[in-house]
Amino acid sequence: MEIVSLPIDFEKLEFDSRYRLVIIGSQRAKQLMEGAKKITGSRYTKETTVALDEILLGKVQFLVGKEARLAYKEMKRIREEDARKRVFSEEEDTSEIKKDLSVYVDDSGIKGPGASEGDVELVNESK
Repeated sequence: MEIVSLPIDFEKLEFDSRYRLVIIGSQRAKQLMEGAKKITGSRYTKETTVALDEILLGKVQFLVGKEARLAYKEMKRIREEDARKRVFSEEEDTSEIKKDLSVYVDDSGIKGPGASEGDVELVNESK
């Protein structure tokens, strides 16, 4: 809890406001919660505190202004491509499963004309 209770001394760093520190800290904490590895061997256990520690030590790189907007657009484009690839592979998997199941389950000719929902017609294979 030491890091949270200390006054924030960020004049040495590239921050122009505390707001930017909070935004960068929250983004880094989110990355840590999603499974990113710690940059430093921090003694803290909570992701938010680890993120602040890494930022105040100057280990986290960040972009501002036009560079940040361009990087964000590129990241968004890459995520959309990944999502399309996943959907395409899931469609392939689904078609393969349907193909495999069609070998085992053949619903054609099971019900004859006039049969009700629960009736099953037996097919005589001795013809």
